[in-house]
Amino acid sequence: MKLNAKYVTFTLIGLASLYVLYHNERFLVEPENPVWQRYEAFKWWLLPHGIFGAIVLLFAPLQFSERMRQRFPKAHRVMGRMYVAGALLMAPMGAYIQYYQERMGAPRSFTVLGVVDATMVMTATALAFLFAFKRKIALHRQWATRSYALALVFIAARFVMGITGWEALGVEIVQAIIWACLAMALVFADISIHWREIRAALSGAPAKAPVRKNVDTIVTKDALPQTR
Repeated sequence: MKLNAKYVTFTLIGLASLYVLYHNERFLVEPENPVWQRYEAFKWWLLPHGIFGAIVLLFAPLQFSERMRQRFPKAHRVMGRMYVAGALLMAPMGAYIQYYQERMGAPRSFTVLGVVDATMVMTATALAFLFAFKRKIALHRQWATRSYALALVFIAARFVMGITGWEALGVEIVQAIIWACLAMALVFADISIHWREIRAALSGAPAKAPVRKNVDTIVTKDALPQTR
């Protein structure tokens, strides 16, 4: 049986997400967990940040489903708009939380990292929306892929630190891992975008152009191709 690269990718992302939820976030269902003392001062910023982040992480994989785009175009558009809103709200809240934690002893370098991460996520998401609105579908899909890859830095960094144990090696190592995940997110996003060309180059066969069907965008009704 031939494995579908998309399904394999999302399966791995799902497994990594489950690991992070158990390893890093299980305190959410443990009211007596002492980690709550750390979050008490900014919990009302953390709550909406977490909600918007969950919207992004849950809806994004569905937006890459060809079957959903074709069978449920209205649901596809609604979830696309929710993804955009979630990403554009989640990112600056995350940066502000990092800034808030400076008064609790966190280094300014973490704030800089948070601002850069938020700026990259918001920029990629905004460009994906812009190109969808302008009906430049190929560019829209490319920037949507980059947006999702950058949003996954939250999962990737915690997964790497958890399975390696490097999370206990100090703030410098933690920051280095997050910076590395941020950089590699764009690399892996572009590998995904150009996967057909890469596979064709490795096999020596000419790349086949993807077949475009009716609905090929995720954000706005106005971005749909018009048919007569």
